Amino acid sequence: MWSYTFRRAIGAVPTLFALSVITFFMMRMAPGGPFSGNRRISPEVRKAVEDHFHLNDPLWEQFWRWFVGVLHFDLGPSLKLKDYNVSELIAIGFPTSLEVGAWAMLLSTVVGIALGIAGALRRNGPIDYSAGAIAMVGVAVPIFVIGPLLQILFGLQLHWLPVARWDDSWQCRVLPVLTLALPNIAYVSRLMRSSMIETARTNYVRTARAKGIGERRTIIKHALRGAIMPVVAYLGPATAVTITGSVVVENIFSIPGIGRYFVQGAEGRDYPLIMGVTLFYGAIVILANLVTDIARGLLDPKVSYE
Repeated sequence: MWSYTFRRAIGAVPTLFALSVITFFMMRMAPGGPFSGNRRISPEVRKAVEDHFHLNDPLWEQFWRWFVGVLHFDLGPSLKLKDYNVSELIAIGFPTSLEVGAWAMLLSTVVGIALGIAGALRRNGPIDYSAGAIAMVGVAVPIFVIGPLLQILFGLQLHWLPVARWDDSWQCRVLPVLTLALPNIAYVSRLMRSSMIETARTNYVRTARAKGIGERRTIIKHALRGAIMPVVAYLGPATAVTITGSVVVENIFSIPGIGRYFVQGAEGRDYPLIMGVTLFYGAIVILANLVTDIARGLLDPKVSYE
């Protein structure tokens, strides 16, 4: 297992490098620049500022300078947010994004697995139909529609929860977490339902039932371990995407997370900020996939990485 982890860690280096190269040159292909839209400064002053940040250097020199900085754990200064560098902005925003994403994944995992098991054991019943309806809504309706609808219902109409606020209260976390969790609840419940139905037909589950150990013990001790494997494979990448991909939710609910900085960087052509956040996102996705593969090896004795 350790040799496999080491190989995966080494293999992540060229992946992150390719991601950095693609992101760098795609940003430079976009029209405009960090200071091109500022009409309050003269062309001379703008050129002096661009020279200060080496924006007029050849592209390969700009990329090499940034890459050398990354090797020294320096992601560079932000071009738009004064007195901050990219590493500081990531350190400020990531804990908030991590909190929202972690609560959303916890809720989606618990509720999705429960609905999937209930739907598999009570097929074509009210619980199964309810889980199917939730899954249909979660898959069909995007989160940029779900979020405003929840704001209108629980914030403007019922006045139960704040529309857009972030402080130490639990009320401001309910709507963002629910918005992020609903699509994952849909996928987890459907995966768990189909996997549980298939696992319940296997010989070892039938043998456990024939021994008379009880339906609950059969499900928890025997069927659940085999049925949860597809869910584990899904949860790894989904966790990374939920934690790092809450850009829309953070903007809808005014959450000061890393996704909000990413949007600000894209709008203002803040090249170092976009590069740093993209590299950080890529590292998290690679780490989540590695953790998922290791978890599958620990849960399923048939999976071996040696």
